[in-house]
Amino acid sequence: MIRKLSLALLVGVLFELPGHTASVVPNFTRGTVTSETTSTQTVVELIREVQYTTGESYTVSGTNINIPSNPGLDTNYTQIDPGAPFQFSETYLGPGIASEIEIDRTITTESYTTSISVFTQ
Repeated sequence: MIRKLSLALLVGVLFELPGHTASVVPNFTRGTVTSETTSTQTVVELIREVQYTTGESYTVSGTNINIPSNPGLDTNYTQIDPGAPFQFSETYLGPGIASEIEIDRTITTESYTTSISVFTQ
């Protein structure tokens, strides 16, 4: 019983003691803080593009050439001035792959930042 009473008295005394506070006063007149940050970012890109044609295209052109009004069906081309210079071009594009683009690239970006804070009292 004495032991329980002394413990209760001790706890009661601890909680009834007045609190003490102390002022904190900085003990410096000036200072600096330096911060440095370095970061690296890497972006890897893989771009693929395929363009298709679904129809047909037929073109005929030239100089000093008589081109029929329906060159796809009538292929009877004649020279306007026989023996003179001439040019002739015929192009056919059927259905399929018209073009392909493939780009593989890696982009690396680095940044470096330094900041300095100066303070005085």
